[in-house]
Amino acid sequence: MVIRFIIICALFLFIEFYSFQAVRTLIKLRWLLISYQIISLLLFIFIIYSFTQFDRSIGQTKQTMFTMGLMLVVYVPKIVITLVLLGEDIFRVGAGLVNYFIENPNLTKDSVIPSRRKFVSQLAVGLAAVPFLSLIYGIFEGKYNFKVIRQTVFFPDLPDAFDGFTITQISDVHSGSFDNPEKISYAVDLVNEQNSDMILFTGDIVNTHATEMHPWLETFNKIKDPKFGKYAVLGNHDYGEYVTWPSEQKKDENFKAIKSLYGQIGFQLLLNEHTYIQKGEDKIALVGVENWGHNFKKAGDLNKASQGVQQDDFKVLMSHDPSHWEYEIKNHPKNFHLTLSGHTHGMQFGIEIPGYFKWSLAQYVYKQWAGLYENAGRYVYVNRGFGFHAYPGRVGIMPEITVIELKKGKDVA
Repeated sequence: MVIRFIIICALFLFIEFYSFQAVRTLIKLRWLLISYQIISLLLFIFIIYSFTQFDRSIGQTKQTMFTMGLMLVVYVPKIVITLVLLGEDIFRVGAGLVNYFIENPNLTKDSVIPSRRKFVSQLAVGLAAVPFLSLIYGIFEGKYNFKVIRQTVFFPDLPDAFDGFTITQISDVHSGSFDNPEKISYAVDLVNEQNSDMILFTGDIVNTHATEMHPWLETFNKIKDPKFGKYAVLGNHDYGEYVTWPSEQKKDENFKAIKSLYGQIGFQLLLNEHTYIQKGEDKIALVGVENWGHNFKKAGDLNKASQGVQQDDFKVLMSHDPSHWEYEIKNHPKNFHLTLSGHTHGMQFGIEIPGYFKWSLAQYVYKQWAGLYENAGRYVYVNRGFGFHAYPGRVGIMPEITVIELKKGKDVA
């Protein structure tokens, strides 16, 4: 732990050193340079101190989220500056070696390496301004910039009565992170405005503790009951495994309380089980598994949840972590037509141009991380998340309310 702490501090200081080189190249007033150094030092001390005060018996708090946001706002731009100037230094050293050994061996040591160029520092600061402003926007506006995303999915074997059936999906509420009742009420109104046939909630109602949801129960109880019901499954955060509990009994009590929360807002929790949704003479199977993640808790039991469901039944599966689809679901012999997941949040940071381009660090961790994916006529939709966690904001990857329409037709999306 001590070695890790020293390495982190050394990395921060390395970033600070390079950032100051850019500032020193652009600013010549001594008092401004001293002010910059003092502010940087105070922020560095505050961030390091705050992280050393993290209490694993409590978990994430408003203070830890503030610290995470501050660290990203301060150091992501400085990392950009460091990368640009480090690249320049590699060039400067290379040019100096060429000058000394090839072109002019008589150069003095002071004139071997070219001086730092002002325009490179200006470029570095200009590039750094992009993440700096984006991260600030994400904290104050982006985290509640809810988007309704509509997706139509076609299935040749969809029962006739379900042609045009609509599902609203929410996921990853993380109620312990909320700090604006008005914005959450607005999001709930958006859910209701969709007038879908069914509403599905794919897990993570809290960060850790059941009490986090208590201030929001009244708000989420305003989600209307659609004709075909409201159903939910658990997410990895619902098991309370990211804190140190005083006893197993306390952990179990919290877990029971979290499961109860879903019922308190009118959602039927499916725990490795299924139900049938009947419409006219036709029906579809709605299957819900507990959390199953490739690198997370594996409480989900797909075979148990689908026991008694026939291979030719049309199936909608709720599974919080999309890695479950990649490792178990997409080639399962029972043929799960549509899986709904969440979990990734799109890492709450990325670039999206709908229909053309999307990028996030999440794609280097999950093959399916946001939107619709297909394999042999089977689909998974990964919701980008309703709430936020760790970083108290969203940049590029906005909070999502999904409306999925099931259509009978050729195997296209």
